[in-house]
Amino acid sequence: MRRSSSTSCLSCRQSIQPLRVLRDLCKLMTGALLTVRCILFLVYIAVLCIMNNTAFNSSCCFCSRTSGPGSLRNSQYGAFASMEKIKDPRPLHDKTYIQQCIRQLYEFLIEYGYGPSVSVKSLQTPSVKDFVNIFSFIYGILCPSYELSSSKSEEEIPRIFKELGYPFALPKSSMYTVGAPHTWPQIVAALVWLTDCVKLIASMKESPLFDEGETEDGILHNKLFLDYTVKCYDHFMRGGDTFEEFDAEVSSKLKELFKTSENHLEALEAEEKRLNEEVARREKERESEPDRLVTLRKLKSSLQTDVQKYEAYMSSLESCSNNISQRSKNITEESEAAVVEIEALKQENTRLKHICDNQKYSVADIERLKSEIEELKQTVKKSSKELEAEQQQLWNEEIKYAKGKELFDAQVADYHKWARKLKLIPKCGENSGDVDFEIKFNPDAGPNCLAMYRKKICVSIYSCF
Repeated sequence: MRRSSSTSCLSCRQSIQPLRVLRDLCKLMTGALLTVRCILFLVYIAVLCIMNNTAFNSSCCFCSRTSGPGSLRNSQYGAFASMEKIKDPRPLHDKTYIQQCIRQLYEFLIEYGYGPSVSVKSLQTPSVKDFVNIFSFIYGILCPSYELSSSKSEEEIPRIFKELGYPFALPKSSMYTVGAPHTWPQIVAALVWLTDCVKLIASMKESPLFDEGETEDGILHNKLFLDYTVKCYDHFMRGGDTFEEFDAEVSSKLKELFKTSENHLEALEAEEKRLNEEVARREKERESEPDRLVTLRKLKSSLQTDVQKYEAYMSSLESCSNNISQRSKNITEESEAAVVEIEALKQENTRLKHICDNQKYSVADIERLKSEIEELKQTVKKSSKELEAEQQQLWNEEIKYAKGKELFDAQVADYHKWARKLKLIPKCGENSGDVDFEIKFNPDAGPNCLAMYRKKICVSIYSCF
């Protein structure tokens, strides 16, 4: 087996390696009894596929392959000895995402029985000691015999993450300020990644795909293919480019497993050739005649268009019918109202005709009455003019009276002012002599009112002096 034959759709050698790893390992090694490092290698590949939404292009974090016989690839069991720095696509600056990570970490610690007391609030800004304890607890699930060195934890923890295949570098300086706002998001995201690895391994252990005691053909075939894949990958990582030896080995085992012979294979190949020729012949016949499916699809599309037009036309007719029904109803109501009005006019006409037939005045009397009415109108018109003239004269007199009254009021006010200065008013004034010198104007008293006041005032003044 040549690598170029298995990846003929690719043109760049650098992109072959991650695609091969994804296709062979992720498809066949899942669930096998692998080492922790291989399993985390698969987890890393899946995470990159999801985050980058691409199938490992040439800018992937895998190291570039060094070809040549006997050369060893830069890898620890196919992992990440020389990784290019990639941008973290996770929204680490999003507070909602960080709170979600903290919640996941808290739930994991509670579920797996983390010893020290922990809460979501304490995980907001944990201390370095808390972080070291949490990391030791989680990594202890993966590797129970591991003991973290407390003196060099700031160097050892980033190294462990790197060996496990964590795709993003954790700087040594971040281990000194774990709970800082600029450091904790990437730390808690790394811890959540580690908890996902633990959950993946736990799920694999609970439901393994291969059991040593099984002997069914399918499972045994999967084991053979898994062994073949591991050997080819190991050979590939050591610089090998040809795999004919492994192909021959797995081919012989498969023939032995399925009890096949060369004659049987030749018969199957002949049958395959015949079927391929039959398929080619049928394809040629189909191409030579009109494509019925295309015709039917066009007919279906045309019929659907006609149905839509018919439905639109029916909707228009229904709307028109409703409008006509409404107009007919309005016309009927107007017609009924007109009939009632005509009947009322007929009755009124009959009444007036009856009155006209039974009236006691003759035509001459009516003419005379009309003449008298006209004379009365003339008289009323003349009287109206005279009334207007009288009203105008009355208005002029009222204006004249108002002016005179204003003048009189001014004179009376001036009189009262001087009388107060002379202490003639009020009646109890010093010089009044118990005489009321105040003038109280009464228009209804007539023209003698002023003469009466004049006489009264003069007599009183003479009597005082």
